[in-house]
Amino acid sequence: MRPTVFCRSICALCGALVLGATAASAQTTQTLTINASVASRAELTLTPTTISFPDADPTATPSIPANTTVSVTAKVRSSGTPTLKVLANGDLASGGDSIAIGNVTWTASGGPFIAGTMNKTTSQDAATFSAGSGSFSGTFTYKLANSWNYAVGSYAQTATYTLTAP
Repeated sequence: MRPTVFCRSICALCGALVLGATAASAQTTQTLTINASVASRAELTLTPTTISFPDADPTATPSIPANTTVSVTAKVRSSGTPTLKVLANGDLASGGDSIAIGNVTWTASGGPFIAGTMNKTTSQDAATFSAGSGSFSGTFTYKLANSWNYAVGSYAQTATYTLTAP
C-alpha cells in the first residue's frame, strides 16, 4: 500500500470516529405549581333606571303600562344558589297622598327572571336561579293598577334590587 493511500484511509477512519461520537448533555426538571383564586361575584344592571306611568282614564285603561321596559342583566359566580330580590322603599308618594306600592306589578321575559308585585315590607323574588354561575339577560315590564280613587299629584318612589351570589 502506498503511503498516500494509507494516510487517506487513516484520515477517513479518524473522521468517522469523530463524527460518530456524541456530545455529553445535562438535563434537569422543576415543577411549577399554579394557583388561582375564584371568589363569588355578583353584578346587576338595570337599564333604564327610571320608569314612568302616564295618566290614563281608569275606565278605559284599568292597568297603565310603564313608558318603557327595563332590561336586566345578572352576572353571577357562585358556589350556592344566587338570588335576585326587590324591595320597594315605600308607597308611591305625592306630598301627603299615596298609592299603595302593591298596585305596581311586573312581568318578566328571559329566564330565570319571574313576574311579581312590588312590596314595601317583604323582599320579593325577581328571579329563580339554579345553583352555580352564569350571565342572564331579560326584560321587566311594569304596570300600575289604575283607579278613580287616586288623588291628583305626581307620585314617586324607589325600589332596591339586590343580587346575591353566596
